Amino acid sequence: MTDQETRPAAPAPALRPIRGAAHCAVVGLGLVAVVLAARAVWHVRLALAGKPASGPPEHRLPTALEDSYHVVASLSAAVALVCAVAFLLWLDRVRDNARALSGTEPRYAYGWLFLGWVVPVGNLWIPRGMVADVHRSVFPDRRLPSVVNWWWGLWLAGMAGGVGLVYSDSTDEVIARAYTGVVPLLVADLVIIAAAAAAALVVRTLTAAQQEHIARGGY
Repeated sequence: MTDQETRPAAPAPALRPIRGAAHCAVVGLGLVAVVLAARAVWHVRLALAGKPASGPPEHRLPTALEDSYHVVASLSAAVALVCAVAFLLWLDRVRDNARALSGTEPRYAYGWLFLGWVVPVGNLWIPRGMVADVHRSVFPDRRLPSVVNWWWGLWLAGMAGGVGLVYSDSTDEVIARAYTGVVPLLVADLVIIAAAAAAALVVRTLTAAQQEHIARGGY
């Protein structure tokens, strides 16, 4: 008897549960949309109130409205962080399952799961590539769901507006912008809200497709 005949077959990689991770990611994205909508309301309130005669906020004591905006801004940053963690945990799981189902290694190494969002230039395509690979590795003959491209296009549009989920400017600088030109802030808020909604659809679509593949005996 040969070694091949006597050697036991290697166990198949275990699939990781994804339903709970997908639910957490969708809830997180929904909360992001809610807090960003609240932030947009405060932008409008600031614009309608107008800049105080005493000057920009960094040169005086903040008004009650400005104090409340600081609370809203801090809340949006905290929710964005929780949402990012939930989304990455979901993406990590579906990537592992895609590798187990297809028998091929992901195109991007594990470290890019985090670095892909922050490395300049690479962050323009790596996150989308990781999400697209999850689908293509299991369904190579299926067209990539269009919601993936909608999500990424909206995300890039929001980033091009200089905001994303969290503004790069200080809160006081954003308040000053709301007083002098609120429209770009509102447009950016709406774009990122739409991106969060599209991301939730991406999570639901890819999770359902992967579970469908497993249920059909693709594992």
